[in-house]
Amino acid sequence: MKIPATVITGFLGAGKTTLIRHMLENAGGKRIALVINEFGDLGIDRALLAGCGIAGCDDDSIIELANGCICCTVADDFVPTMEALLDRPEPPEHIVIETSGLALPKPLVQAFNWPEIKSRVTVDGVVTVVDAPAVSAGRFADDPDAVQASRQADEMLDHESPLEEVFEDQLLSADLVVLNKSDLLDAAALAGVRERVAEDTDPAAKIVAVQQGQIDIQVLLGIDAAVEDVIETRKSHHDGEDQHDHDDFDSFVVSLGDIADPATLEILLKELTAAHDILRIKGFLHVPGKQMRHVVQAVGPRLQRYFDRPWQTGEARRSELVFIGQTGMDEKAIRLALAG
Repeated sequence: MKIPATVITGFLGAGKTTLIRHMLENAGGKRIALVINEFGDLGIDRALLAGCGIAGCDDDSIIELANGCICCTVADDFVPTMEALLDRPEPPEHIVIETSGLALPKPLVQAFNWPEIKSRVTVDGVVTVVDAPAVSAGRFADDPDAVQASRQADEMLDHESPLEEVFEDQLLSADLVVLNKSDLLDAAALAGVRERVAEDTDPAAKIVAVQQGQIDIQVLLGIDAAVEDVIETRKSHHDGEDQHDHDDFDSFVVSLGDIADPATLEILLKELTAAHDILRIKGFLHVPGKQMRHVVQAVGPRLQRYFDRPWQTGEARRSELVFIGQTGMDEKAIRLALAG
């Protein structure tokens, strides 16, 4: 019998890791292996899960692929990882793959047809997590009136956005779309997000609204879609391309040292985000005198800070943030501002 695998995708900051943590907290003893794909040089998503204290969530259950693009190194990285999981004396009952926020899910699902793993594992479903307030604000949504006005002003204007292509490809591959952070919207705004998302989602796919990634594990796992058998029928902006890369995006890591006043840093990060159109900031801070790690999570202008857990024995207490933005983001200016 094939082991089911769930692919969890979604744009930067949609809440994939939060959803996975909720899933683990409610796994009911099911053996779940996590494969986490990072874009950038800092394993933040893995760090948010490892050592979290959830039963069964240990280092052996979490595997990190830090290449930033899970489907571009299938033969070298992904397939051997899957084989190693499947060959364990006590293999997982379910495999969950959290893709990078910039990953295209279709090529990954296609990789499940590789001979080494095709007979042993099946894609139970593709789950796309959507940041509902971001879509409501129009960050990834088309505005037909605005586009028409732009065309009238400049007929040579290129309206194709790499960001929107990634967002739409993630929807086009979905069996289940999770509208996360729905509690931040009123009923009318949420209905608008649902309508926008439905435009690029298969009619057979389910769309559910949740808050803080809280979704019944029975809804999340057990879709039984065998997606690898039908993935070729799901269209994509990138069909026909031999591969894709992340040349449209840049990322870099900044080490900050001790941060005595996180609130002041928050103000600066928000100013930098506005000035340089930073898409995503995530990382940890060491606050002198505090025994707990301080998490920073930012999606566009929305920034959250919180202490998540005590620093572990032997763990380096450092402050590091990863910044993700479109190509051309002024890394030098951002570093200088943070150094000042």
